[in-house]
Amino acid sequence: MVTTAFTPIASLIGGALIGLSAVMLMALTGRIAGVSGIAARLLPPYTDNEFAGRLAFVAGLVVAPVVVLVVTGTMPVQTIQASAFVLTLAGFLVGFGAVWGNGCTSGHGVCGLSRLSMRSAVATIVFMAAAIVTVFVARHWG
Repeated sequence: MVTTAFTPIASLIGGALIGLSAVMLMALTGRIAGVSGIAARLLPPYTDNEFAGRLAFVAGLVVAPVVVLVVTGTMPVQTIQASAFVLTLAGFLVGFGAVWGNGCTSGHGVCGLSRLSMRSAVATIVFMAAAIVTVFVARHWG
């Protein structure tokens, strides 16, 4: 069985930062912080005045580990025990799920639940159940 590190402080800080960024995006722009929707609207045919803001948002996701490196002197530890094929397949499945579910974990799980959206509650229950089953199968039968 694969063990997972228990990191309550880092998890609490990370969750608080995600919540803070969602609140700031809503307060400053009136937009919901759905990462899949923001990223998808960077690609054509979307043309509007929000492109620079979307690009900055996604760039912030990519640049965050570099900020950690500058502040702490070390890169965040990443342990990926899957092959390139499995990672690619997982990426496609997550992308498909985000499009099919009309949103992702940030859009439904963070922003939708905080707005008491029933659609987001159902979506969150479905993707959390799928995640639990996936982890169980991967750890016990995989």
